[in-house]
Amino acid sequence: MTWVVVAAFWVTLVAGVYLVTSRDVLRLVVGLGLLGSAVNLALLASGRFASLRPALVAAGAQALDDAANPVPQALVLTAIVIGFALLCFSLVLVLALVRRTGADDVRRLPFAEPAPTDPIKPPFSDDERAGGAP
Repeated sequence: MTWVVVAAFWVTLVAGVYLVTSRDVLRLVVGLGLLGSAVNLALLASGRFASLRPALVAAGAQALDDAANPVPQALVLTAIVIGFALLCFSLVLVLALVRRTGADDVRRLPFAEPAPTDPIKPPFSDDERAGGAP
């Protein structure tokens, strides 16, 4: 069971990193979701998931003997709910961005910035465009 979880963790982590390094915005968001799932698997594995005993402390004892730790399980459950909500919100933002700019390529998105003559947003200085200090 341990090796299955370790293999699932590494496959999820590698797939997430691969998708995050993509130029497509939708793949980037899905990759971030996979990275969150990999972190959830690692956190769940830290709580002794192989034990079938309930998480009850015996009378007079100070700690759990061989039971699974319920704290990582509760944290992972909370992280799943928050991660799903964040993923849905991010997908809606990506769809709005693609619809507005007409591009889903990360390298074309800086061209969606306002023009340098826009009175609302001040233009970059020449030092900032070159990558220097502002």
